[in-house]
Amino acid sequence: MPEITPQIKAEILSEALPYIQRFLDKTIVIKYGGNAMIDEELKDGFASDVVLLKLVGMNPVVVHGGGPQINDLLDRIGKKGEFIQGMRVTDAETMDVVEMVLGGHVNKEIVSLINKHGGKAVGLTGQDGHFIRARKMMLKDNMGENNIDIGQVGEIQSIDPSIVLHLDAADFIPVIAPIGVDATGESLNINADLVAGKLAEVLKAEKLILMTNTPGVLDKEGTLLTKLTARRIDELFADGTISGGMLPKIASALDAAKSGVNAVHIIDGRVKHALLLEVLTEQGVGTMIRAK
Repeated sequence: MPEITPQIKAEILSEALPYIQRFLDKTIVIKYGGNAMIDEELKDGFASDVVLLKLVGMNPVVVHGGGPQINDLLDRIGKKGEFIQGMRVTDAETMDVVEMVLGGHVNKEIVSLINKHGGKAVGLTGQDGHFIRARKMMLKDNMGENNIDIGQVGEIQSIDPSIVLHLDAADFIPVIAPIGVDATGESLNINADLVAGKLAEVLKAEKLILMTNTPGVLDKEGTLLTKLTARRIDELFADGTISGGMLPKIASALDAAKSGVNAVHIIDGRVKHALLLEVLTEQGVGTMIRAK
């Protein structure tokens, strides 16, 4: 690897200046997931990237998943994970595991890593102050009827942004586990992409960034689609190009774009410092989605 001279480093920093100016005091909601949550080097790099964005004047808000970690614990207790239409089927026992993993181990690890790099992270779930209100989700069958019961899985009714705004204003970095509560106080597992998208809407975020394990959205030949509009996404849904776990991700991204989030990016979290590449350079590492 060629040596990076002080002059080159200075030029790189200088090139970031327009982006720092453009996004100063802007909110950036980041859905953190995939390999970036498993690989030790990528985890450390993500935490330092988030701290850097905060220190240069942006307001990063992290919403994390934890699917692999949930699967690992389910395997250890002899329970097989099941998915329907990209959503995890969540019975009471699985919900206990979800709360233990997302609200406990994973959330605390992310907070600890960010704080290690000099940030001030605070861990939350939607149960805190009941700031994520949800209702039980029912999926549609092939006839278009809402009659597929997937257990304690929620769809968002509302998000109260006041806790997050208060933390932002005090220079804290919110780290949010996607668990909501219904009207009776029962916990509901919510897809992290959906939480990130809705949160970006209510916070009037400048950007929503969804980290994944693919280069972005691919067509049927495996070619990266760098820019997508609502019309093109509808076509990709219709012909089956977008399916499985990518369904809630793209739906969330499109809803956010239609609701005023300036730009939505689906990026490759396997690339080191993917977050900085997306925010502070022209060298995007994924797919950008806009409403039009």
